[in-house]
Amino acid sequence: MSIEIELKVWVENPEALRKTLDSRLAPAARIFEKDDTYWQPTLPNPGIPPSGIRVRKESLRDSQGSSTRQVLVTYKTKEVREGIEVNHERELSVSDGATLEDLLRLLGLAPGIGKHKQGWAWTTDGITVELTRVSELGWFLELEILGEDDRPETVAAARRRLENLLVHLDIPQDRIEPRYYTELLAHAHLP
Repeated sequence: MSIEIELKVWVENPEALRKTLDSRLAPAARIFEKDDTYWQPTLPNPGIPPSGIRVRKESLRDSQGSSTRQVLVTYKTKEVREGIEVNHERELSVSDGATLEDLLRLLGLAPGIGKHKQGWAWTTDGITVELTRVSELGWFLELEILGEDDRPETVAAARRRLENLLVHLDIPQDRIEPRYYTELLAHAHLP
């Protein structure tokens, strides 16, 4: 199980930030596009995490032009601690997304909220950095560290590293968005 410790910030000028990231971190390691659907039980099911089961159809292209496509299934326990996400994540890849979706329907799940993300990714000092456009919401910078555990001292150390990177990139901390994308998207769909 992975422990993701991450934060995201709203981005006003993605082109300028991309130039900053390319100059301060290195040119982007990959371009990505991710389509996520969160499957929810149609009847109460305490075995399914409240966030549901995410099915991600992902396309990646590295700096040499090599492309990969994959379908990932993720379930996680999500928590926000003082604006930082701490997620216990389990993930696996499947070879046939359509068959997986048929299976989820047979198990009593239905597709719920979805999101489309595209952007660029970098890695620096064990931190994954993604400049991401989320359809219907706008641009974000995501910073993520995979932790060994979720003890308070581990999360605090990761938080310091993430916040130090924000300082290095000249991004004010008041741009941090503590809510999940799914929460933001649910509010965007309200009349």
